[in-house]
Amino acid sequence: MGSWNERTSRLMASLGATPSRTPQGSGPREASTRFPSPVAVPAPGGAEEEEVEEEELAEIHLCVLWNSGYLGIAYYDTSDSTIHFMPDAPDHESLKLLQRVLDEINPQSVVTSAKQDENMTRFLGKLASQEHREPKRPEIIFLPSVDFGLEISKQRLLSGNYSFIPDSMTATEKILFLSSIIPFDCLLTVRALGGLLKFLGRRRIGVELEDYNVSVPILAFKKFVLTHLVNLDQDTYSVLQIFKSESHPSVYKVASGLKEGLSLFGILNRCRCKWGEKLLRLWFTRPTHDLGELNSRLDVIQFFLLPQNLDMAQMLHRLLGHIKNVPLILKRMKLSHTKVSDWQVLYKTVYSALGLRDACCSLPQSIQLFRDIAQEFSDDLHHIASLIGKVVDFEGSLAENRFTVLPNIDPEIDEKKRRLMGLPNFLTEVARKELENLDSRIPSCSVIYIPLIGFLLCIPRLSSMVEASDFEIDGLDFMFLSEEKLHYRSARTKELDALLGDLHCEIRDQETLLMYQLQCQVLARAAVLTRVLDLASRLDVLLALASAARDYGYSRPRYSPQVLGVRIQNGRHPLMELCARTFVPNSTECGGDKGRVKVITGPNSSGKSIYLKQVGLIVFMALVGSFVPAEEAEIGAVDAIFTRIHSCESISLGLSTFMIDLNQVAKAVNNATAQSLVLIDEFGKGTNTVDGLALLAAVLRHWLALGRTCPHIFVATNFLSLVQLQLLPQGPLVQYLTMETCEDGNDLVFFYQVCEGVAKASHASHTAVQAGLPNRLVARGKEVSDLIRSGKPIKPVKDLLKKNQMENCQTLVDKFMKLDLEDPNLDLNVFMSQEVLPAATSIL
Repeated sequence: MGSWNERTSRLMASLGATPSRTPQGSGPREASTRFPSPVAVPAPGGAEEEEVEEEELAEIHLCVLWNSGYLGIAYYDTSDSTIHFMPDAPDHESLKLLQRVLDEINPQSVVTSAKQDENMTRFLGKLASQEHREPKRPEIIFLPSVDFGLEISKQRLLSGNYSFIPDSMTATEKILFLSSIIPFDCLLTVRALGGLLKFLGRRRIGVELEDYNVSVPILAFKKFVLTHLVNLDQDTYSVLQIFKSESHPSVYKVASGLKEGLSLFGILNRCRCKWGEKLLRLWFTRPTHDLGELNSRLDVIQFFLLPQNLDMAQMLHRLLGHIKNVPLILKRMKLSHTKVSDWQVLYKTVYSALGLRDACCSLPQSIQLFRDIAQEFSDDLHHIASLIGKVVDFEGSLAENRFTVLPNIDPEIDEKKRRLMGLPNFLTEVARKELENLDSRIPSCSVIYIPLIGFLLCIPRLSSMVEASDFEIDGLDFMFLSEEKLHYRSARTKELDALLGDLHCEIRDQETLLMYQLQCQVLARAAVLTRVLDLASRLDVLLALASAARDYGYSRPRYSPQVLGVRIQNGRHPLMELCARTFVPNSTECGGDKGRVKVITGPNSSGKSIYLKQVGLIVFMALVGSFVPAEEAEIGAVDAIFTRIHSCESISLGLSTFMIDLNQVAKAVNNATAQSLVLIDEFGKGTNTVDGLALLAAVLRHWLALGRTCPHIFVATNFLSLVQLQLLPQGPLVQYLTMETCEDGNDLVFFYQVCEGVAKASHASHTAVQAGLPNRLVARGKEVSDLIRSGKPIKPVKDLLKKNQMENCQTLVDKFMKLDLEDPNLDLNVFMSQEVLPAATSIL
């Protein structure tokens, strides 16, 4: 807290006048006006509007209840001040659905009842012990079971203060309105919502420093469901490089710490607004086999890919760039923390939304998204934009760094501003008259106005004024000393206080009241603004996917739910084709009763792993509603994608690399269905060759024994004995593929083309040469490999053996020559047993 002098100095953004004498005091007395000029400010629409994008680190607080095989889930997201809830949903005793939700939203805390059954207790105990969980494990919070009572939960929901409900609604109308949003027949969900509200009120999330009567802002209730979802675990997201976080290189981004690296999300994310990027990430975490939803996304992408619609796509993309963080602005309005830039950004956001509406009205209404935008971007948006444009003085607000209103809005404010603007000339005359009554030693004076204090007479401090008693002047009341200026109240300044009052504060108070009334108008239409954000972000995502499809040459996939399998013609790896100078496309076909298990062999570095990932990525892209890198793609019913391709880091898990490999395969064995896609690369190489081969064969035989209910499996392996020893049963379910190569003398040429057949050798020696191993080591390795393959004994290299023998003999001779045979303490028996005999085995 600064001193009084410092505070008054800050408040000295005052209006004043400074009559002054000449320094010698011999000339005539002159008067000059002193009035602060406005600080230069950026023009409206400048960089300051980006301030609204500054937001606290988002936190998510989840409340969950489990009873009789059903889950009730609700969570609060501080980034948009919204409560999301999932209607009562059945879940397995292992709580797989709950784990899916936790993996997706990664909550800061998990709130539940202190009374739980054994399954939930075990689950929460395991969750609390996951030290490796990124970014960190959630806090587990138990509330008394009474806080989750059904009636008390309903009461909390109905009595809440929600900004999206107009104040004019009666209690009955409010109940009906909430009943249209919240499923009160889902008892577990209602209890979870009640418990969440209790937790938010107790912790005061987001309003910890506000007055106790300020409640946690809740701008909307939104339902989310996890039906029709395709199952992918975190390992699959990682190995397919769907997401890839990297440390940010900028020192100014240390707080956020991470940026998106080379990943599928990274190359497809061309969204213009933050909420579009957030929705795209949500779609990636929720791939679906809901054909209606997928085709509705593809229809929009296909429309914008038509050449005649390119200009429209670019215009919509520009408008979407002005759609900013509306929930953050509404939250600030709710807490009365609105900044000047918030009004400017909200104004541009609403007018951009109106531009989107007008554009979508001219587009085919047969496409659901265009029809929704045209209908749901209602006249409330025009009303909001009109109010803000007619009331807010953006230029004046930026200049004064506070909310100001335009002229002709309130006559009383206009009159007070006119009086305030006329003060400089008036105060000059007052100061001139005051100066005439002061001691002639005082060279100048001024009359200034300080908000909250009033009008004061300001006199420069003379050299003779040393002690506080020297500041006393007859007829004046000393107030304070600041910056070598003495401030007094005089009869005239007191008269000015009574006559004019505290104009500055009165104007500010009245403008603040107008701002509050304007905020109420905006908050009453919060539901429209929230819907605008939902539809605009959806349009943003689909425009981004259309842009990527145009640049990378993607095509529209077809969905055939009656087909159990995948058919891809000339598919490409979406990331590898951007990194390689040339990329060889490959086709894929699996389905029906033939070739459900594809065993892929081939030399190292021939492209087996890329082919596996390519199939997984194309299927994934189709299941999020994107065009795919292939000439044609037909995707059948797929309910999950399982992978065992790379081993994730194992230090924090406390597991060996091979154990992690086994865990990944175990997930597929225990959960894969006839509609699942399983990608396995080099399983079994982390242990003894025979044991690894036996495990791989056992896993594949297990699936083959299922017959027509066998999953769609792609296995890449260098275990050629799997084929040579006929470890897999013969039949139409197994298909052997290999990567085509050609030997050109001592060189091996890779064609990166998949064809039917089995590789004859791994050609590891060629890969070793490319990796830079010395030729003699590669040659020796090839020799040993051939001996093992032919069953012949392996003999040491003679030249190397002879060289080692001579070195060992010389070492033994040197030791003998150093012996002192005349030493009485020398024991030749010890020398013979410890030096000569051990060396003999390597010499003879």
